Amino acid sequence: MSQLFNLLYTAIEIYSFALIIYILLSWFPGARESSIGSFLGRICEPYLEPFRKIIPPLGMIDISPIVAILVLQFATSGLRILQGYLFF
Repeated sequence: MSQLFNLLYTAIEIYSFALIIYILLSWFPGARESSIGSFLGRICEPYLEPFRKIIPPLGMIDISPIVAILVLQFATSGLRILQGYLFF
């Protein structure tokens, strides 16, 4: 069971890094049209879309990815609490 939790932690961590890279790609012209940008777009946009519908941009700044990453961090914290509850 602990291996499952470790797998989930690792998956969330990798996905968080993918989100950060995808966000940083928006700072460079044409980077999201590259093969890496397209791949990251396919895996990150479905997760980011609900946050973008709820949270409007503040001028030219889109803060929805920050909230999305925080939700992933809260999920990790929740998994740690659940793991401690199950194995204690």
